[in-house]
Amino acid sequence: MEEVEWTPRQPRAEDLRVGLISWAGSYLTYEPFKNTVTATAKGLGRRQTWEILVSNEHETQAVVRLRSLQGLYLLCEADGSLCYGRPRTSHHGCFLIRFHRNGQWTLQCIISGRYLESDGEDVFCTSRVLSAYHMWTPRPALHVHVILFSPLNHCYARADPTMGRVWVDAPIPCLEECGFLLHFQDGCYHLETSAHTFLSHLDRLVSQPSTQTAFHMQVRPGGLVALSDGEGGMLYPQGTRLLLSLGSNPHGGEEWFILQRCPTWVSLTSKARKFLSVIYDVEVCAASEHISPMSLFQFECDNETPTLQLRSANGCYLAQRRHRAVMADGHPVECETFFRMHWNCGRILLQSPNGRFLGIAANGLLMASATVPGPNEEFGIRLANRSFLALRGRYGYVGTSSEHDLLQCNMDQPDCIHLLPCRQGIYHFQGWILLVNNILWHLSALGKVRPQLLYRASGQQLAHGAGTQWLLHAIRQKWYPVGRQRRHYQRVYLGILGQQDATYGNLNLPGETTTLNQTRTPESRSMRRISVTQLFLPSLAKHLFQATIHHKRPPPRPWCASDLRVEV
Repeated sequence: MEEVEWTPRQPRAEDLRVGLISWAGSYLTYEPFKNTVTATAKGLGRRQTWEILVSNEHETQAVVRLRSLQGLYLLCEADGSLCYGRPRTSHHGCFLIRFHRNGQWTLQCIISGRYLESDGEDVFCTSRVLSAYHMWTPRPALHVHVILFSPLNHCYARADPTMGRVWVDAPIPCLEECGFLLHFQDGCYHLETSAHTFLSHLDRLVSQPSTQTAFHMQVRPGGLVALSDGEGGMLYPQGTRLLLSLGSNPHGGEEWFILQRCPTWVSLTSKARKFLSVIYDVEVCAASEHISPMSLFQFECDNETPTLQLRSANGCYLAQRRHRAVMADGHPVECETFFRMHWNCGRILLQSPNGRFLGIAANGLLMASATVPGPNEEFGIRLANRSFLALRGRYGYVGTSSEHDLLQCNMDQPDCIHLLPCRQGIYHFQGWILLVNNILWHLSALGKVRPQLLYRASGQQLAHGAGTQWLLHAIRQKWYPVGRQRRHYQRVYLGILGQQDATYGNLNLPGETTTLNQTRTPESRSMRRISVTQLFLPSLAKHLFQATIHHKRPPPRPWCASDLRVEV
């Protein structure tokens, strides 16, 4: 078989969405209950996200429509007012976008010739004379964990922590170093590597963000971006090794990158702890004890269905072929490349389109032969290109603020959750959160538990469930000796794809005294224990927390909280 060149996937709807920031720093927002459009929001949320639909594009301008997440369009009426709904004619709702050198856009109504502007609150189209009030700054609305692909060089940007540089030389984005966190602050962007260093104007990686790590971004519909220092320097690959650095003479569009969300790459292991690998170009075999690039698979899925596709580093997808063999020679549109996934205690089962389960044959090849799954059809799964998570929910990212310890789900920037891999597909959240009273609290790795926090947990039992399809595993009761302590430290490791205990020391509540003992006395039973289970949904992009806080006396009545669905 001829070698298949790796081609980047087509842009998804998420890659084409932006938020538009006015001169006053507020976002263009549609109000679903008032059928109006305003510019009062200070953050980028669902009502501030617009999909850019291009009908005609040139180098410096494009004819577009702006569509909201509800499927309705930004419309300009004859009196200059704005609303959103369905276009009535072929040109109704069309705007001419002009791309300015400072990275800003102007939007001119095709029918009236008037510019979209804001007075800081209301939005309208009344003036044909261009001014600073008509300038809008686009902000990409995709997840902050991104990859940068150079269409001219056909390579991805890759951070090199040993040399403190960023190269554009990775043909396949399967390495963790190919992922970057794109932070937006004060109208500029900071590019953070997977090792949590920042790209600076001096072409080096530095440990802290500053004015020297701030870049201006030019955005084009379709996910194209270019970064500059705001003083004429553009960021593009230079030299024979394609060092990503600032320069003033890019040629042929060297400065343009395709900005996409960082894909998920995983490794799969058999019952014998052998890695699934592609050999002889297309055959899939479980024979290697060491991981290699051919042992990595890009995890592609549809959030609405439990099916997935696994793309090999050779550019092709795993597909079921004749004689029940599974080969790495499929194309994304083939129905044979879609497998149904079942989770089983941290391991996965893959069911082919003919209903049979994938397993390892006696010769080590991957086959779809079993009608009833067993241990031979179970595969261990590991994240291969990320050691941390950045969680985003419906209202924003999961993170903390400087004002209090509560973890909030509406933050503009996420807090990175570092993962510690454990056995059987289990991960731990390292030194990050404590779940009490249905509230996530931020805790440092060696921080002290706040007494008022533990006091709030007294007598509470929380069952944070995902529905009847997921069950909490039974936990064998354990007893802990406790006593009066001046400091109360905790071990804050929360499990993913399984269950791990997180314990903290007993709090001496006001008016109560405990003594150190090894017996099952009421004092020893006052130790609380937090057990957390987090299960992946079929997409690996959404998670459901399941947690229970057990209190030995008295047993309170359990209650269920709503689901927490987040993206990584």
